[in-house]
Amino acid sequence: MKIRQNVRHWASKKALELPVVGDVVNDKLVDMHTDIFLERADEDHREERREHLDAFFDATMDTYLAALQEGAPEAEAREMTHVQANFDFYNHGWTEMMEFPGDELDEHYERYETFFERHGITIADPLGEFEPAGGVPDAPSTPEKLDDPEHPYAEGGFADDVYVEGDDGELRVGGQEEPADVSVDSAPGVDEDDA
Repeated sequence: MKIRQNVRHWASKKALELPVVGDVVNDKLVDMHTDIFLERADEDHREERREHLDAFFDATMDTYLAALQEGAPEAEAREMTHVQANFDFYNHGWTEMMEFPGDELDEHYERYETFFERHGITIADPLGEFEPAGGVPDAPSTPEKLDDPEHPYAEGGFADDVYVEGDDGELRVGGQEEPADVSVDSAPGVDEDDA
C-alpha cells in the first residue's frame, strides 16, 4: 500500500503512548480518519456510516499500538490499520472508499499474516480481538457494488510492501527513520489550534 509519513505521524506515535494526551490524540485521529473516508463515500451514505467508522477507527488505534509494541516499524503498524479498514470497506461493499483494489485483499493479508493470526484478524473479521466488547455499530452495506466495483481512491500494485511517500514527495519502501527531535506538540489535537 502507498501511505504518507511525516512529522505528524511520528508525533502521533509518541503521543498515543502517553497518558491523558494519548486519549486526546486518539480522539482527534479517529475524527480525522472518519472525516477523510466519509469524504470518499457516496454522499447519500456518509452520515449512516459515521458511528460505525468512529468505533472501527478507535479500535484500530489499539491494533496500531499492539503492532508497535511487537516491534513493527511505524509505517507498517499504521498500514496494518489501513488494511483492516479496507477489509471492512470491502465486507460492506463500500468499494468507493477503498485504498487498494479488492483483488489485492489476500496479498495485503498475507504480508501481515503472522500478526493478524496472532490477534484473530481475518478479512471477514477485520478487528479480531481488537473489536470492542459491545461491538461496532452496524451500518448499511452496499453489496451490489462488489459486482462491478469502483475504486476511485485505490492504487493497485503496492501489495508487496509498504510504500511511504515523504514530505519531499519521494517514495521509499519500508518508510523512514524516526527523527530524533519529534515533539508530541506536532500530533493532531495537542496544539489548541488543531482542536
